[in-house]
Amino acid sequence: MRRVLSLARKGEGRTSPNPMVGAILVKNRRIIGQGYHAKAGEPHAEIVALEQAGAKARDATLYLNLEPCTHYGRTPPCAPRVIGCGVKRVVVGMKDPNPLVQGKGIAILRKAGVEVEVGVLEKECRDLNEEFCKYIVMKLPFVIIKAAATLDGKIATRTGDSKWISCERSRQQVHRLRNRVDGIVVGIGTILKDNPLLTSRVRGGRDPLRIVLDSRLRVPENAKIMENSPSKVIIATTRAAPLEKVKRLQERGIRVLILRSKEQKVDLRSFLVRLGEMGITSLMVEGGSGVNGSFLDEGLVDKLILFVAPRLIGDARAPGIFGGKGVSRIEGARPLKDVEVTRIGGDILIEGYLGR
Repeated sequence: MRRVLSLARKGEGRTSPNPMVGAILVKNRRIIGQGYHAKAGEPHAEIVALEQAGAKARDATLYLNLEPCTHYGRTPPCAPRVIGCGVKRVVVGMKDPNPLVQGKGIAILRKAGVEVEVGVLEKECRDLNEEFCKYIVMKLPFVIIKAAATLDGKIATRTGDSKWISCERSRQQVHRLRNRVDGIVVGIGTILKDNPLLTSRVRGGRDPLRIVLDSRLRVPENAKIMENSPSKVIIATTRAAPLEKVKRLQERGIRVLILRSKEQKVDLRSFLVRLGEMGITSLMVEGGSGVNGSFLDEGLVDKLILFVAPRLIGDARAPGIFGGKGVSRIEGARPLKDVEVTRIGGDILIEGYLGR
C-alpha cells in the first residue's frame, strides 16, 4: 500500500477535481501491473494496471488507496472492469467519500465474489487526498494558510520588508506546494506591495490559478500576475468595483467574480462557494496578516503550513501571522491538531489542521 501511495503521488497537481489514486496488481508474490491516475479525464489507476497485466490479472490481488468507482463520469466505472478481468482479491486503503460511491464499489465487488479488505493505511490514504475528501462532500475548496515567520511570529518588518524570512530550501518547498494546489489566494495589499508572479517554479510543474481578493478592484492592469495566461487569473471583487475596469479585465480573458461584501470586504464564504462551483478543490492562501486573519476569524482554515525562521524582529508595529479580530480569551484560541514538526534547512516547518 505504501508503494501504491507513492504511485498515486505522481499525479499530484493534475488530477483535480479527481483524487490521486495508485494501483498495483500482484500475483504469485510478483507485481504484474501497476499504474496511477495521471490527469482528470484520463484512465483511472486500476484500469492502467489491469491493461498492463492483461490476461494475467485473473486470480490476482489488486491494491488500491481508494475504493473503485461505480458511476460514469468522464471515464467508465472501474468496479465492473475489475470483476470482468477476474481479479480474485482487492485491498482498499479507504472508502470513497464521494456520495456517488460511498461503499457501492466495495459492495459490487463482494457481491460478485471478490474478496475485499478495507482500511489498510487508511489515515495515510485520507491524508493524501485531504482536499478531495472535503470538496467531494461539501463542494468547498480545502483551504491552506501558508506563511513564513520569524521566531517571534513576524511576517515582515514594520516597513513591510519580508525578503527573505525563510531559507532557500523552504522557498523551494513552497513552489512544490504551489504545484499541487488548484489556486493561490492573496489580498490586493500583497499585489500592490510586492507585485508577485505567483507561479510554481518547479521543473515540469504547472502553475495554479492566481486569485486576488480585491473588494474595490484596485489591481493595476499591468500587474505581473496578468502578464502570462490571463485566463488563469481570478479577481474576486464586490459591487464597489468600477464596471468599466471590470469589462476591460474580462476582455483580456481575466475572470472577475462580483461577490457579496461583508464589512466592505469580499465575503469569504460566498467566495469559497463560488470557487467550489467552479470545480476548484484546493487553495493556498499566501496573503498578509489581514487576509490570514479574515480566514481564521470566519473559521475557514483547514490547514496551516508555517515556516519558522530562527530570527527575531521585535517591534510591536511589525505584522504578525494573523491579524483580524482574534479572540479575547485563551479558551477561545483555535487548537492546531495532528501537528507535525520537521526541519527544512535552517527553518522549522510546522503543519497542522484546524478543520478536523
